[in-house]
Amino acid sequence: MTPRSRAIALAVPVFAGTAGCLTSGQGSQPQATAAVTTGGLPAWLPGVWTREWIRRGSTQSNLFDVHYLQTTSVFGDVRFPRNRPAFPSATSFADLTTADLRLLAQQRGFTGHTTVAGLVSTWHHDIDFQPPDGSDDIGRLERTDSLGMYEHALDGSYVESWRALSDGQGRFLAVRVERMGRLERVLVMVGNDFLFVRNRARDLPVAESLDALMVAAQDDRARMIEYLDCEFSTGRVHGGSVPWEIEHSTLPWREGRHLDFVDGIVASATGEALTPLVGSADRWTVPVNTLAKAELVALFLRRP
Repeated sequence: MTPRSRAIALAVPVFAGTAGCLTSGQGSQPQATAAVTTGGLPAWLPGVWTREWIRRGSTQSNLFDVHYLQTTSVFGDVRFPRNRPAFPSATSFADLTTADLRLLAQQRGFTGHTTVAGLVSTWHHDIDFQPPDGSDDIGRLERTDSLGMYEHALDGSYVESWRALSDGQGRFLAVRVERMGRLERVLVMVGNDFLFVRNRARDLPVAESLDALMVAAQDDRARMIEYLDCEFSTGRVHGGSVPWEIEHSTLPWREGRHLDFVDGIVASATGEALTPLVGSADRWTVPVNTLAKAELVALFLRRP
């Protein structure tokens, strides 16, 4: 799965899932639960994956720490250069030098939905950390064993080796928030792992890379920060120092913190529905939800 441009956007019902729905704030009324679209994914594909290596020609490398979360349709993928500093003293972009900003521009991430036809998988991007380059994200999948797969470029230009870290144990959740027709935030949960995405204020222009945009804007620090202000954060729901702990993020100062996005979601006492905690004009949808009602209550019920 190489970083590519966004493709076809996922059309989802406002109320979706197998165990709950999420309404869109002011004046919304519950409607019938809709079926989750799987796009023909093989049963072994949903889960948490990491990339072991990528081979182009005779060169094999593993330069990125890759976190790929796949539900029954929605996915999230974030990649951090293994040589990226931790920036432990940074509390915001203001604490970073121009050289530091250039380093952050090497990160990669994308979220959207996945469809599989035969052995060919397409990852349709809705939000990209890198700028679009006009190509699609398509690969031929080959299962190597119970925990592994190869992804082959259709033109033979690369092979990627992937290893499953978890199958999610059938527990998948995806929440999407749109504002005026534009996707703003996405939460993907697979088992005990999550990936949260917050879109930048404006889409990037078409370019060879984010670093190329940064070079072109190097005399305009505000624009460089605007390009970088896109969050891809991954972590664990339970088992960290705090619930929903962010372990890795494209915004380094977010690491080690609680994911505050989930504080804005509330479950009904019966687990029949999820709603924004505060009324909002944003459009909230749940395209994937396989959690039991009791799990939703445990995760999102707010008690006085």
